Amino acid sequence: MSKKEQHSFSNVLSINPYKNTYVNAVSSFLNEIDTPSLSKDQYSISYLNTRGFINGNIAISKNIPDEDIYDAIYSKAYDDLGLDQAVEYQLQYIETFNNLDDENRNFHIFVIDPIIIKEVFKNTIDKIKYLDYIIPSPLLLKSLYSKHIIEDGDVHCFIYFQENDTFITIYNEKDFVYTKSINHSFIQMHERFCEIYGERIEYDNFIDFLSNANLKTTESNYKETLIKLYKEIFANISDVLTYVKRALDLNKINYIYIDSQIQTITKLDEMSEVELGIKSSNFNFDYGFESSENHIDQLHALMHVYTTLPTEERYECNFTIYHRPPKFIQRESGRAILLVAASLILTFIYPISYWSLTYAQNLQYDLLNEDYKELHNIKITREATIKNKEADKHKVTTLLNHEKDEYVQKKNTLIKIHDVKVNYPMKANLLYKFTKDLNRYKVKVESISYNEDSKTSLAKEIKFSLVSSKDKKITDLIRYLTRKYDGKFHFSINEISYIKESKLYFGELKVSLL
Repeated sequence: MSKKEQHSFSNVLSINPYKNTYVNAVSSFLNEIDTPSLSKDQYSISYLNTRGFINGNIAISKNIPDEDIYDAIYSKAYDDLGLDQAVEYQLQYIETFNNLDDENRNFHIFVIDPIIIKEVFKNTIDKIKYLDYIIPSPLLLKSLYSKHIIEDGDVHCFIYFQENDTFITIYNEKDFVYTKSINHSFIQMHERFCEIYGERIEYDNFIDFLSNANLKTTESNYKETLIKLYKEIFANISDVLTYVKRALDLNKINYIYIDSQIQTITKLDEMSEVELGIKSSNFNFDYGFESSENHIDQLHALMHVYTTLPTEERYECNFTIYHRPPKFIQRESGRAILLVAASLILTFIYPISYWSLTYAQNLQYDLLNEDYKELHNIKITREATIKNKEADKHKVTTLLNHEKDEYVQKKNTLIKIHDVKVNYPMKANLLYKFTKDLNRYKVKVESISYNEDSKTSLAKEIKFSLVSSKDKKITDLIRYLTRKYDGKFHFSINEISYIKESKLYFGELKVSLL
């Protein structure tokens, strides 16, 4: 908000549209409120998560005039970023400087589908009707340098965990150079946590543990799982930083600022230093505001700092489509009312002027009506396009589900075939080996049984009901088998019984596959 704008508003309202939280600032005091209301004296600002927009770099020839820059960037963005030609994206840009490119001007662009903006800010607009400013969240960090909260100009990495998004942003010499959303928002961390833990836990319980657990001292069952999750996250961050250094030709990342939307007892900056080997700290910045809350979302604080900056000291990148209504005399309806009032006055003085103004009014109405018809046709065309896309999506989803079902059926069939092919010959081979050994010691078999654990297919056991005229033959056989198949099978026999009537010895030999 420029100095001129500051004198026009008595307070500032910052909005997190993803959690529907609102923070009001009067003078230098921040206060979270539950029910914001529409006020003409209130300046409203919000942001877009990194996940919600597409960003990239565009180079445009220096020969292109300033008035044509936007059209040139807009056209090139569709080609360079592979944008859908059927969608009319909203685009904003900031200029970057490349000393190695003397022929082009370089820009970092931010692109978003207007439908996403409408979906994200639907609840907000229902309450306050308009939004003065919507900015990509990584650009808010420029305020830290403009307000001299961060003094040095090395390569800094900012990492911020939120419920719906987690972003990595790089500033080099106090200028924005890179941002990326990583798949480790609180919601995604909860899903991965449950996968590692092997059991579904409630999201609220996960957030409570994430916030209140100290991984150095806690004895919770969740501790090891959370440590594994954090190691995965920092491994992913390390890969991103390695790519950034190579892509942007950076020697190193000098410092990392890392924090989260919720307050945590476990120090993320200490963990960052250990896992990434880069000096780190949290977002414990002196923003110059006082707060009645124990913990204010850092992006809320950054938005309030942003509104205090002059235009030339911040990035101008406004995606709002919810503009304030113009002053009464600047509105079409206001001008029409004033025109009617003037015509009524003139009616009593100059009848001819009255009829002339009436004709002008009718002509203006006809022009506006034509504009309405044109816009209405555009609306109908776009709605039809959306419906066609949704129908195509449904068809593709149905086809995908069908292919998945076929895949599962074929997979199950192959498993059965493999089981028959591998297990049956294996059983026959075992019986062949043991039959030769039984014959060697002249021990007969009364019956054979085979057991296998159907759940694991690992616990296999063969039972031989042995019959011999001498118990020594059975003991010699077992001694021989134990030596021959040491490490491959486990042999056990509970007892050798003697039946007087038949004058034979009986025993049940159990053979387990190791």
